[in-house]
Amino acid sequence: MTNKLIDEIRSSLDNGEIDSHMLFEEAVTKAKEYQKEYNCFVTILDEKQEENGNSILRGIPYALKDNISTKGILTTASSNILKDYIPLYDATVYKKLKEAGAVLMGKTTLDELAMGGTGTTCHTGIVRNPWDKRRMIGGSSAGSAACVALGIVPFSIGSDTGDSIRKPAAYGGVVGYKPTYGRVSRYGLFAFASSLDHVGVFARSVKDVCYVMDVIKGHDDKDMTSLVDHDGVYIDNINRSVCGKKLFYIKEAIDIDSNSGELKKIIDNFNTTIEKCRELGMIVEEVSFRKDLLEAIYPAYMCISCAEATSNNSNLTGIAFGNRVDGHSINDIMIKTRTKGFSELIKRRFVLGSYVLQKENQEKLFLNAGRIRRLIVDKMNELFKNYDGLIMPSIGEIAPFFDKDSDRLSDEYLILGNHLVIGNFGGFPSISIPSGFVDKMPVSVNITGRAREDALVLNIANKLEEVLGYRGLVKENE
Repeated sequence: MTNKLIDEIRSSLDNGEIDSHMLFEEAVTKAKEYQKEYNCFVTILDEKQEENGNSILRGIPYALKDNISTKGILTTASSNILKDYIPLYDATVYKKLKEAGAVLMGKTTLDELAMGGTGTTCHTGIVRNPWDKRRMIGGSSAGSAACVALGIVPFSIGSDTGDSIRKPAAYGGVVGYKPTYGRVSRYGLFAFASSLDHVGVFARSVKDVCYVMDVIKGHDDKDMTSLVDHDGVYIDNINRSVCGKKLFYIKEAIDIDSNSGELKKIIDNFNTTIEKCRELGMIVEEVSFRKDLLEAIYPAYMCISCAEATSNNSNLTGIAFGNRVDGHSINDIMIKTRTKGFSELIKRRFVLGSYVLQKENQEKLFLNAGRIRRLIVDKMNELFKNYDGLIMPSIGEIAPFFDKDSDRLSDEYLILGNHLVIGNFGGFPSISIPSGFVDKMPVSVNITGRAREDALVLNIANKLEEVLGYRGLVKENE
């Protein structure tokens, strides 16, 4: 039953065919059964929490990314330095879901401290793709994507700083939604890069994303960046006609000269999706975007995110909290704790962030990265004056094998592999939905819209999902 959509589960609960204890036990049983193969969870709960509220989510199990605070429940951010950390307070998103009656069944695995896009740097091991265990699910919200793709839970919560919800969703054949910046409170989310971080949702349909978003969105006095909710009820707006809506795609990201047969199939799938949009009465046009700006997305993102991460995680010293390593002085304790507590990838990112923030480098690196970000966001806002959204392939490849080397200098990587970061740069609402299969692996299309117009993005995505025919996609373990 946990592999069904929320409406179906709700109906079975209301009709007395099942109860919430049965659902919880089913989710936990599946999670334990799949854990060795896929490593979706850091923590699987043994006891069901009491239900409150009267929302459509009442009694329905879900999973929460393990960088979101849960009072009294282990919360590690998949890092050795926090492997025993138990928070003293609840994150707002978790509190809202509890008040709505949703039932937490586990905390999901992620790339360490949410820094990474592979699902391979978790302190408990790698996360595997349900469609092919030889492949990545992507990250950083690896476990949150995989547990929905496996049908363990109907929805999960993740975080997205560069593409950490939308890319794993694309690789896993599920829906991944990053809302407008501030639409969902970040209070209780372990900060990675505060100007880029978003809390969002994985589900198996756009409609289910709406059900969850209607519960978790809204202003929070504990998060000064959170938005007052003037966006209406999403579930009431998703079936509106999209006839006459205008979308654009970026010419330089699609017209890539490559010998990759896989990429060609993905572009063919995208072109088919565009035709589906036109059948719905939408206008889809090609626009040109400065290629040098597109190529600068990744380095600008690395400068900004690593600098902010270095600052945000400076408290992980082993002094106030964390797994302390003994030393003969405070400095010695901090050095040894951080050396032992962080993986090589994280240490490299902190070194890079420290370098970017050095006084002599700030103008050339950090401030210039910010200028690039502003140029990209200004260009997007200019386009949004004439268009309702950007539509693109979510990613320029199917889920890669674990031993695959990425060509970081190729256009596929620099442009088509990183365009999702634009949504974080501008705080734009952005959703990835399944659009078909290439070489027996799911592929996906992404829609990004104007800031604060989440309702329109979800409306367009829902109508497109209807004609694409991949709603409710789930990969059962064989």
